[in-house]
Amino acid sequence: MADNADLIKLYSGRILALAADIPHLSRLEGPQISVKRRSPLCGSTVIVDLDMQDGRVSRFGQDVKACALGQAAAAILGQCVLGRSAQELAKARDQLRAMLTSGGPVPDAPFEGFEVLLPAQDYRNRHASILLALDAAAEASAKAQGQTESAL
Repeated sequence: MADNADLIKLYSGRILALAADIPHLSRLEGPQISVKRRSPLCGSTVIVDLDMQDGRVSRFGQDVKACALGQAAAAILGQCVLGRSAQELAKARDQLRAMLTSGGPVPDAPFEGFEVLLPAQDYRNRHASILLALDAAAEASAKAQGQTESAL
């Protein structure tokens, strides 16, 4: 069981500030792709809408119903998602998962902001919520990329 000092460290001012200011916090009108992800453990839900142009995210919107950690992760994603490829998003997702679960390094730039979530490594019950937005964005961009390629 976590003590109060651990919880204070986990919910730092920086995490709470991120959770309070999530970029692209609205659904897109007529998105190319929408993906909804839900954590069965805590009930957190994220819906990601995006468009891809020339293999990169050109429009992005998200609806985030998650704990402060999931909201902070969505905020970090929202700060750097535009212009990213499906491969970059998948790599960032995999790096974030490794950082949380197996002591892997912080994700590469421009996703290094996920470093703020390092204290969550010891809270396995929070990992799914933290990964929701990046999971959804990686899945959506891969699907959109597949649609674009199949249209050629």
